[in-house]
Amino acid sequence: MFIAQASKYAHDFWRYLVGSFIIIVASVIGQLPFTFAVFYKKGFEIMGATEAELMQVLDSNLNLFLLLLSFVFGMLGIYLVVKFLHKQPFKTVTTTRKKVDWKRIAFGFTLIAIFTAVTTYWDYSSNPDSYVVNFEPVSFTILCIIAILMVPIQTSMEEYIFRGYLMQGFGLLAKNRWFPLLLTSFIFGGLHFFNPEVTKLGNIIMIYYIGTGLFLGIITLMDEGMELALGFHAGNNLIGVLLVTADWTAFQTESILKDVSNPTAGFQVILPVVIIYPIFLLIMAKVYKWKNWKEKLIGPVSIPDAEKVSVEEI
Repeated sequence: MFIAQASKYAHDFWRYLVGSFIIIVASVIGQLPFTFAVFYKKGFEIMGATEAELMQVLDSNLNLFLLLLSFVFGMLGIYLVVKFLHKQPFKTVTTTRKKVDWKRIAFGFTLIAIFTAVTTYWDYSSNPDSYVVNFEPVSFTILCIIAILMVPIQTSMEEYIFRGYLMQGFGLLAKNRWFPLLLTSFIFGGLHFFNPEVTKLGNIIMIYYIGTGLFLGIITLMDEGMELALGFHAGNNLIGVLLVTADWTAFQTESILKDVSNPTAGFQVILPVVIIYPIFLLIMAKVYKWKNWKEKLIGPVSIPDAEKVSVEEI
């Protein structure tokens, strides 16, 4: 249903190609303020600088704000593409329900937020030498404002492009569910390849990124909507940004703690994919009474003939 409902609107695949290009352009435009700010401060010294070095140029809160700004532009691009290029109600890229289920968003957010807070506290208590207290009241307050307002936009933009827009587009193209599930997961993971975490920990961390995309895709298809994925992704990134930072992460923030350890890629990199995510899936399946796993994850997508709506319905 979630994929098939996009067939009611303008869903020629060329529209998804053009739409993706427009969204990329919007995101690039959103990156210009960060580029200009870094160039203003360092000039041509930034030529040849690594991503980690660029992240150190500006104040961390300003740096975070400008980085997240590109996702605001990207989110606007998605909305305009869906509404005007596909002539599709934005809700239909979000869910099959009559209205967006905010309780589901809250459940996904709370589940990962509690898990992240508990495991961070446990790791801090077990390995105190791996952390330093980074808390500064004024800087942390500014961080909270920026993060609470903009991190959900960042995570929502990623969810709408991968679990919403492209999931529907590739699903209508392939007329099945497994192809868009796998392809969007690999694209999502692949776009994290240039993160500083990959440089630090090695390519094995791509298992985590691709596995996370797969998990978010599964809960979207099983639940016939993105609400759980929207909440989960927002909770994961927001709580992470506020609790812990490190010199080798994509977002370096004025968080409560700073990880000063020298991490290595071990089993903990794939632990979420092989153990934690399956447990989350079982919890969600129990709460929302999911059934027909095979049909919903690898089954065909039925596209009824003559399923069109008038402009007045949009």
